[in-house]
Amino acid sequence: MLKYVNTQIVFREIPDETSLAINISGCPIHCPDCHSKNLWEDIGKDLTERVLNKLIQENPGITCVIFMGGDNDPDTVGKLCKFIKINYINLKTAWYSGKTFVPKGYEYLDFLDYIKLGPYITKYGSLDDYNTNQRLYKLSGIDEVILPLDGTTPSGRIVKDITHKFWNKEP
Repeated sequence: MLKYVNTQIVFREIPDETSLAINISGCPIHCPDCHSKNLWEDIGKDLTERVLNKLIQENPGITCVIFMGGDNDPDTVGKLCKFIKINYINLKTAWYSGKTFVPKGYEYLDFLDYIKLGPYITKYGSLDDYNTNQRLYKLSGIDEVILPLDGTTPSGRIVKDITHKFWNKEP
C-alpha cells in the first residue's frame, strides 16, 4: 500500500503541465543528500483510488498527476496511473522514481506519460543541471526515436529524453 504525506500544485516538474504532485512516503532509495528525508519513513495516509479521485476533484485545472516516489510499490503506482487514464482521459500521468531503470517486465508503462529516473547524486545535480544523472522521459506515440529504459525496448511505447527542457542553456 502506498502512503502519501502531502500534495501541491507544481509548474516545473513536468514541462508545460500544471501538475498535482503527490509526495509518497516509504522511499527505499535513500539518496544521501535527499531534500525530503522525511519521505524515507512509512508515514502519511493510504493512497487509494478513492483518495486519488478526491485529490483530483479538489484541484480543477491540473493537466497532470505526478507520483513523487513510490519505489517501494511500483505496481500500485501503475494501478493508480491506470485508474487516472480510465477515469480522467485528459489528464497526463508521471512518476518520479529514484531507480535507474524501470522494473523489468513492468506492465503499467502504457498508463504513464512521463517518467523521471535516477537517484539524486549531489555532484551531478538535479534535473536543471546540465551534468545531472537524472533523466525525464516522455512516453508517447510511434513517431519519435525509441530509447530503451532497461536495456530493451518497452513494448509499444516510444520514449524520448526531455531532460534538456529543464536547462536554461547548455555549457
